[in-house]
Amino acid sequence: MENFFSILGGMGTMATESFVRLINHRTKATKDQEYLNYVLFNHATVPDRTAYILDRSEENPVPFLLDDIEKQNLLRPNFIVLSCNTAHYFFEELQAATDIPILHMPREAANELVRQHTTGRVAILGTEGSMKAGIYEREVKNLGFETVIPDTALQEKINYLIYHEIKESDHLNQELYYEILEEAVERLNCEKVILGCTELSLMHEFAEDNHYPVIDAQSILADRTIERALAERNEALDTVSEK
Repeated sequence: MENFFSILGGMGTMATESFVRLINHRTKATKDQEYLNYVLFNHATVPDRTAYILDRSEENPVPFLLDDIEKQNLLRPNFIVLSCNTAHYFFEELQAATDIPILHMPREAANELVRQHTTGRVAILGTEGSMKAGIYEREVKNLGFETVIPDTALQEKINYLIYHEIKESDHLNQELYYEILEEAVERLNCEKVILGCTELSLMHEFAEDNHYPVIDAQSILADRTIERALAERNEALDTVSEK
């Protein structure tokens, strides 16, 4: 297989399925051959990223991720998509282990704030690990935006939605999701809300009648993935036609 990318996912699996579904549904195709070529690493047994970030006595996920990178180095995809937000805490170490470019989901989401002409405060929602690590906060602040991080009470609601409702129970609690968004917009007075967790993106995909000003990082990453894959495919076709 030529002109393909790889997805490093499985953290979690249902969220990765959501990401792949977005790519397939958004690719404009009228026949099988017009869809994108990709390889999926659904590495479900990678140790919990948040647990390690909060407590270094927990099992380190980095060796597992580096093993995945090593295998992808053998396959030589055009680029790698890291579909777990919290895993971007280790982004520099992973990128240093390969000359294959890895797309940076938080950076792409932050760039979307500029594309949408955002001027107000930006709330960032995600796991406790990604909040502590400042994965999104750093990228958003670098572009000059004022960031708002959930307080303890709101973070507990987010944790409950991510871990208990979605990961443990496979339940998309729309009522709780909208309660969280309302707090971020109304109580915290934010113009935009970044969903910096793939479980939140999964929730967003199936939520109905959502009028909140959400920037879904996974959705943005899907769009950038499609754009890059199509550009590289077209470039390869142009090269062949010139010969």
